[in-house]
Amino acid sequence: MAELDDIIHQPLRLRIMAALTALPDGQGLDFTRLKKLTGATDGNLGAHIETLAKTGYVAVTKAFVGKKPQTTVTATAAGRGAFARHVATLREIIAGSEG
Repeated sequence: MAELDDIIHQPLRLRIMAALTALPDGQGLDFTRLKKLTGATDGNLGAHIETLAKTGYVAVTKAFVGKKPQTTVTATAAGRGAFARHVATLREIIAGSEG
């Protein structure tokens, strides 16, 4: 049986990755929307996004919309693959416990 991904398995990072991988490839969510979806504080969300970015699971882009800064987070191909493997492992565990 495959191992669970320790980076993704943390509850907030799992929520972040689930939200991002539900989008079409290449689309991301702005920080404010991600904050609302996950219920995280600014600092907590920022720290977990940084962990995911260092691992290569998400890409972070910063831009200005008008005069306001906007941070957008997008799942990378590596992140999408890691999330899919993590979910597959969870499904294996569930299937194994049903028998």
